[in-house]
Amino acid sequence: MALLARTHRLDADVDLLGFAGRDGVLFERGRSGLAGRGCAARLPWPAGDPAAAARSVAEALAGIEVDDEVRLPGCGPVAFGTLPFTPGASSELVVPAVVAGRADDGTRWITTIGEGNADADGPNLDAEVEHLPAIKRFTVTAQRDPDDWCALVELATKAMAGGALHKVVLARRIDISADGPIDRLAVLERLRSTYPGCHIVSVDGFVAASPELLVSVAGDIVRSHPMAGTAPRGGDPTTDQRLAASLLASTKDRQEHQITIDMVHDTLLPWCSYLDYEAEPSVVAVANVQHLATMVEGRLSQPAPSVLELVAALHPTPAVAGWPRDEAVAWIAEHEGFDRRRYAGTAGWVDSAGNGTWAVSVRCAEIDGSAARVWAGNGIVADSDPATELAETRSKLQALLSAIVRP
Repeated sequence: MALLARTHRLDADVDLLGFAGRDGVLFERGRSGLAGRGCAARLPWPAGDPAAAARSVAEALAGIEVDDEVRLPGCGPVAFGTLPFTPGASSELVVPAVVAGRADDGTRWITTIGEGNADADGPNLDAEVEHLPAIKRFTVTAQRDPDDWCALVELATKAMAGGALHKVVLARRIDISADGPIDRLAVLERLRSTYPGCHIVSVDGFVAASPELLVSVAGDIVRSHPMAGTAPRGGDPTTDQRLAASLLASTKDRQEHQITIDMVHDTLLPWCSYLDYEAEPSVVAVANVQHLATMVEGRLSQPAPSVLELVAALHPTPAVAGWPRDEAVAWIAEHEGFDRRRYAGTAGWVDSAGNGTWAVSVRCAEIDGSAARVWAGNGIVADSDPATELAETRSKLQALLSAIVRP
């Protein structure tokens, strides 16, 4: 039986995190975005050729019949997914049975797939959430000793001396175990409160508060907001301004940032009738760190590609892998010492018209029952200082550790 997606306008406001609950899916920024519950279909992202995988998912979504009275990006059938870091690895996207949406202008809607769903008229906008007992004890373990990780940074800098490798992103992993189930909903509520300008993500046990937009498509408008180059934040505005000015003046960070901008621009350009990026980067501050960021924006040529085709072409960017990309990915696989899984991948959504938004999967964790894994990484170049890079990873790790490891 063919699937039918019906989209109706909602008069009542909707809290997307409350709609998704602990077990739903969520992609939200500034209280706007999408949330889903249940499962109407799972769409495989086959291993091998990412472009072919993108086309197969887009074709499956386009095969779902649509009855849509709202007609905005994110209406109709929507698939949510997370792609792992490893290029060409397999994954799976989920099409929820019920999706609630909220646009930046306040327009709200609900989409249901199939017949006879009680949520079709939107009476239940908050998921039923079971109470979980409080956790009394956490154990936090670094996958790699900090001194060993600093030695790895030094090894990477030596590999870049006179070689083809110009930058490699090295990650650290922290494992967490608790004496009871970790409450994903509570973690997401803390992330949303602490990082209001970030993309708040929840898909199949993966949670994130990512500041970085990999790519979005809305009609024929394409955007990307690459970030590379990081500085800490101080305890007051004056210190923050001084650190931001130092970041903007840093030759190392500006070069690292430009590598990512150039890759994003050159990758998107063949799909565009117009594409440009800001002449100077800005500094984007989140709760505990600040990043160099540059908006890339353009207009897609017709016929416009699905956002998934652009995701497949862009991922992974130099911001999470390095440059040249193939050499950096190979160096990471040989030396880093663990499977990144969905860290430094990408997470987002796509609708049947090819619209969608995908964030870079940083400031993230995988939560499974009473266990969690948290990652953070830094871009290493030839003159990187291991101790400075270690301190930066600690700042980045704190985003998820502070949201998870608490009573």
